[in-house]
Formats: sequence, structure tokens, C-alpha cells
Amino acid sequence: MDNERLNQQLAFSMECDKMKSIYRKTLLANRSRHETDAEHSWHIALMAMLLKEYAPAEADCDHTIRLCLVHDLVEIYAGDTFAYDAEGYQDKAERETNAADRLFAILPADQCKGFRAMWDEFEACKTPDAVFANCCDRLQPVLNNMATSGHTWRHHHVHRAQVEKRLLPIRDAMPALWPLCTSMLDEAVQSDWLVEN
Repeated sequence: MDNERLNQQLAFSMECDKMKSIYRKTLLANRSRHETDAEHSWHIALMAMLLKEYAPAEADCDHTIRLCLVHDLVEIYAGDTFAYDAEGYQDKAERETNAADRLFAILPADQCKGFRAMWDEFEACKTPDAVFANCCDRLQPVLNNMATSGHTWRHHHVHRAQVEKRLLPIRDAMPALWPLCTSMLDEAVQSDWLVEN
């Protein structure tokens, strides 16, 4: 057994435990508290398993699940940037790239390269797997907002056009789900959970 390798792997695992303390703006469906990055990542990985029949034809569900689990690890250091925070997005890429450099360096070299490649793939959103993972990532907060009477949208005065723009990858890559998306947004506007365009 390579003790140094094992120690690096376990150190990375424990560093990733910090995801359980990174809170997002979205409430849990039961409205008891805000969800954590770890809960969000688990949820979208589960969604990928459930929604694979709607995924882009070339998508590999197992790899997509890996992308889902890795995609927000950098927020351990970079923090969560709210999807509709224009100011926060100005330096998001730089903060997250620096965090990726720092975090994945904890791993043995081969795993560092593999984890970083998965994170980069998700961020680039070019492969069918990354597109599928991004679709799940964007759909999950909508489901949570619908379950919580638009809590996050109302609190931050989010407009329908902003949500629609974030959901465009679903329209383009998973068109069977687009009518559901537009129906939810219609309901949210009618319920005054989203500001009409």
C-alpha cells in the first residue's frame, strides 16, 4: 500500500467535507433551511440518474453523475455565487479557477489531473455529458423554488427572463422537458413568485 497516496486521497476527502457547510440561496423543499452545496450536488447527480431518458443521445449517465458530484467542489474556497448575482459573476471564473488549482492539488497527480479535467469539462459545457449535467444543475433550483412558493426568486426580485435564460440549455439539449419548464415559469409569474419580463 502506498501510504502517501492514501493520505492524499483521505485528506482530499476530508477537505471536501467542507461542502456540507457551504450554504446556497435555495431553500430545501421542506423550507426548514437553505441547502448546502453537498446536498445540491447529490440532488443533481440523482436527477441525472432519473432523467437519463431525456438526455442528449450521446450522454454517458455515469460520467455525467461524476461531473455533477465534482462541479461545485471549488466552492469550498470560492464560495457559492448566486445565479442572478451580476456583481458576483464578474470575478467568479477567476475565484473558481484559483480554488480548483488549490483543491485538486491535494490529490495524487493522476487523480488531480482527472478531477480537474472533470471540473473543466463541466465548466466548458461542450460535451453531451457536461450539457446534461448543466441542465440538471439549472433545473434543480427551479424545482426547489416551485416547492417553496418561489422563495429565492421573490427574495431577490428575479425576473422570468433571467430564469428562462439560465434554462436555455434544457430547451436546446433536452427539448422534451422544455414544456415543463415554461409551464413552471408561467405558474411562478401568475403566483407573483417571479417578476414578469
